[in-house]
Amino acid sequence: MIFNRLISPAVFVSKVGYRSVFTSSKPDLANPNWLRVGIAFGTSAFLWGLLFRQNSADVHEYKVRNGLE
Repeated sequence: MIFNRLISPAVFVSKVGYRSVFTSSKPDLANPNWLRVGIAFGTSAFLWGLLFRQNSADVHEYKVRNGLE
C-alpha cells in the first residue's frame, strides 16, 4: 500500500507531456547552419591535430629515454 503511494506521483509526472524551453522550433534539416557545422568540424580537426602532435612528442621522448634514438 505504501509502495503504491510512492510510485503514483512518479507515474503521474512521467505521463504529463512537457516541451523543452530551449527548443522554439524544429530544426530545418534542408538548410543546415553552416557556421556551426564548420566550427564543429574545425574544432574536431584542431583537437585531432593536438592529439597527434602530443603523441609524436611522447613517442620521441620514450625513444630518447630508452636509448632507441
